[in-house]
Amino acid sequence: MRDWAKARRERTHHLIELGGLVQKAGLVDLTDDDRATLLGAFLDIAAQLQGGNDTTPVDLKTRWRRAGLHAFDRDREQG
Repeated sequence: MRDWAKARRERTHHLIELGGLVQKAGLVDLTDDDRATLLGAFLDIAAQLQGGNDTTPVDLKTRWRRAGLHAFDRDREQG
């Protein structure tokens, strides 16, 4: 397989996984699959991570990571 094809396949797989996380979080249903709302939410998250608020980006990422790991653990336990 050519390098560009392999890189494209890996990128596609990565994007599909990210979309799965959006679905897993319930964001598709909660926003009625409104892509503009989802993008706005992601832009808000990005702005929070760039700073300018009371919580540091490291604290936000730590809190979000912990919540995500707990969600993965719950899914693993349930099925």
